[in-house]
Amino acid sequence: MPITAIRYGIKAGCEEQIAEIFADFKRTGSPVVLDDDGNEVGRILSTAVFIENDIMVRFVEYEGELADIARFMATQPGVREVERKLKPYLARPRDTGSVEGFTKTFERSTMRCISQLSADKPDVP
Repeated sequence: MPITAIRYGIKAGCEEQIAEIFADFKRTGSPVVLDDDGNEVGRILSTAVFIENDIMVRFVEYEGELADIARFMATQPGVREVERKLKPYLARPRDTGSVEGFTKTFERSTMRCISQLSADKPDVP
């Protein structure tokens, strides 16, 4: 399953406040990602957030296309609330108030994957 990493530049010294924000995170009712016609096009399998000093990284394991995952996340009330609460702790503002702004920010913040290995798939050269 693909995993993506989204980088956030944050103000150093805010780790505990950000940890509190994520402690109150409300998960989506369903991990299923639907297109505009109601067809299943993906699924969020897991997420994780790591933080140290002035860097926070959100990992998302998913099925489907990353653009569909980003659009789905942009509409989730819990994700929108976290983005709103993070604003005072960001080193640079992020335009996440609309679906379009969120997806563009998501694309710009996605880190390059240079290696991904899975225990359930053999390494393929």
